[in-house]
Amino acid sequence: MKNFGGKVLFLDRSDINTDEIIPAKYLTEISKGALKPYLLEDLELDGFHIELIKGKNVIVTRTNFGCGSSREHAPWALETNNINLVIAESFARIFMQNMFNCGMMAVELPAVIIDRVFKQFSGKDTFLETDLQKNMFIIKADGLTEEISFNISDFDQSLVDAGGWVEYADSRY
Repeated sequence: MKNFGGKVLFLDRSDINTDEIIPAKYLTEISKGALKPYLLEDLELDGFHIELIKGKNVIVTRTNFGCGSSREHAPWALETNNINLVIAESFARIFMQNMFNCGMMAVELPAVIIDRVFKQFSGKDTFLETDLQKNMFIIKADGLTEEISFNISDFDQSLVDAGGWVEYADSRY
């Protein structure tokens, strides 16, 4: 099973689209690993630079993450950079399902919780742990700890447990 915790990258913007996650010019690459250096290359966000990605395993962001063109390359670019969890107020439907199909997690939380997480933890060296048994995130930074409950569907939980759609299908069919 993939790791669903680690250091957090805060992207304080809505509507981050799949072309910003992985630019279309790299869609001809034939391996996931070839996408690694280009993750968020075209992201326009004040204060963001590509070096901020290094060592991060979780993204916390705003609404409509993964909008735009539907493609598996966006989750693949995250995965090859060891980012297996994105937490947002909302996701584009196809992006969200592609995350679970790849055995990764895209978890929606209410705006009030996302706002609180940004206010308390953004700009700090923040670490997030996921307790899949309790459906709980534990977020820590500077002596502050917050536990946040989350929900995903039973089917999406099965995809996460299996490691993705292909592994899920292989174990059942």
